Amino acid sequence: MKLALKPENIAQLVFFIRGDKVMLAQHLAELYGVPVRALNQAVKRNIKRFPSDFMFQLTKDEFERLKSQFVISNGRNRASRSQIVISSWGGLRRALPYAFTEQGVAMLSSVLRSTRAVEVNIAIMRTFVQLRRLMDTNRHLARKIEALEKKYDEQFAEVFAAIKDLIAGPATPKKQIGFHP
Repeated sequence: MKLALKPENIAQLVFFIRGDKVMLAQHLAELYGVPVRALNQAVKRNIKRFPSDFMFQLTKDEFERLKSQFVISNGRNRASRSQIVISSWGGLRRALPYAFTEQGVAMLSSVLRSTRAVEVNIAIMRTFVQLRRLMDTNRHLARKIEALEKKYDEQFAEVFAAIKDLIAGPATPKKQIGFHP
């Protein structure tokens, strides 16, 4: 399967693992049009370019959690990302997949030197930028909502206090002023 190099297609292949947005080697290989084995060999030949904050191998638990998330989400949307991911995982795997952070993906372009690699890399970088903007927008909206909630909570607290005072009535009977027959 060959996905069009659009941010919305590539975004389907970005996962949040260990606190980082990453792409898996098998998806990158598919996008670059090379076998996973060739991608992994190119990385191993240039391993000094891929420190642990650029690339890491998933643990068995991480891989199982990732697979189970897609089996669950597969029932909701037939054209979902889970179908893309599961179909590209194929059958049984001998080794756990590698995950590449944004910096690792950028480094791949210097290791895989082809026209397709350059095109794919540009598309992936645009996708990461778009995802970052989306996350920033969401953070900005969350802060605005929080400020509004705080503002209105304070105003409602004053209103509720006034209502409680009205319901409770005066705490002690007031002494009447003036002439009393």
